[in-house]
Amino acid sequence: MRAMFFEECPTHDTGWLGKIELQSLLKRPRLFPPALLLALTFLLPDSAQAQKPSRDDSTISVQIGKSIEHIYNLEFPEAERELREVIRQEPNHPAGHFFRAMVEWWRILIVFDDESRDDGFYDMLEKVIDLCDQRLEKDPRDVTALFFKGGAIGFRGRLRANRGSWLSAANDGIVALPLVRRAYAIDPSNKDILLGIGIYNYYAAVVPDRYPIVRPLLLFFPSGDRRKGLEQLRDASREGTYAAVEATYFLLQNYYLFEKDYGGALGLAEGLHKRFPRNPVFHRYVGRCLVSLGRLQDASKVFEEVEERYHRGASGYDTYDGREAFYYLGRYSFVVGQHDSAMVFFKRCENLSRRVDKDGPSGFRSMANLHMGMIYDMRGRRQEALQQYRIVLAMDEYEQSHRDARAYLKKPYGK
Repeated sequence: MRAMFFEECPTHDTGWLGKIELQSLLKRPRLFPPALLLALTFLLPDSAQAQKPSRDDSTISVQIGKSIEHIYNLEFPEAERELREVIRQEPNHPAGHFFRAMVEWWRILIVFDDESRDDGFYDMLEKVIDLCDQRLEKDPRDVTALFFKGGAIGFRGRLRANRGSWLSAANDGIVALPLVRRAYAIDPSNKDILLGIGIYNYYAAVVPDRYPIVRPLLLFFPSGDRRKGLEQLRDASREGTYAAVEATYFLLQNYYLFEKDYGGALGLAEGLHKRFPRNPVFHRYVGRCLVSLGRLQDASKVFEEVEERYHRGASGYDTYDGREAFYYLGRYSFVVGQHDSAMVFFKRCENLSRRVDKDGPSGFRSMANLHMGMIYDMRGRRQEALQQYRIVLAMDEYEQSHRDARAYLKKPYGK
């Protein structure tokens, strides 16, 4: 999910900044995966994390609802307390075990480079699958079992995709999708089911056009429907019992990345952040939407909050969050002419990038170095500026970073 997530979002700038793809900037699987990962992640109906139990499961539905609220707000001990009680009441029901796995999923997302929790997470999902199989042996039309089995397999596939196990992830997608579609055929009035169906319809339609490299994989999947997918996600967002938050989050990503509806995305991001103020994913999205709308001063206030939480070690706010905050604070300082502050922020962004860029320099690092060169030029420190531009040219190109660096090598920025 965090999409992971994410495990995905362009920002529009003008003038010398050009258009910067956050997907390129971040290089972070949990939020902005590369093309193949993006397709695998979203085509897997892993969001059964928010699926609705059948109507005869009312005895545990209240506690599940409470646990979901805690999970999205990163209140893991509180969520686990609710889920332990669910499992105590219904030890053979897949719901409690499934949402315990969801707690573990978010723990993995917020410290994504740490793979020590992966095996435990897979074991939790296997427990869910076993319980669902037991129910399906008695009743092949058990919607609850179909929900949670499809969700468990989808979660497994999503993590495998994020870890680079593409074939295993694709296989999980092939197995999981029919389960969700079968549940929908049995109970088409259930708005929560629309979450998984809407995710599939939307991304199966838009991903192949944006990322042609994944088209061969999609030969194994049914075609999608962009408009229908959006409608289904909106229905789940408005009327879902447990799927509303997850559907809203996917709508936010769709509006921001593919639909280019930054105003609509901002409204969704602000609503999620208000409801779950401790969730760094929703927090950062508010800032990104403001940047895309050109409201840099408002965005700077948001990223000041992100930076403050990173510095005090708030749950979920890690090095990646600090790096992103420093970058956008540097950009705002640069735009308003506070070049000393901008230099400090860009250097901090560059330093954090060195710590987390495992697959080569990220766009954040490249753009921070480019800006530092521009500031050196404005200060008349030409040799230091030239050194920065050469550093940029030694990295991968992000949008127009190489073009700008070459231009400033020939003629100082601002001249």
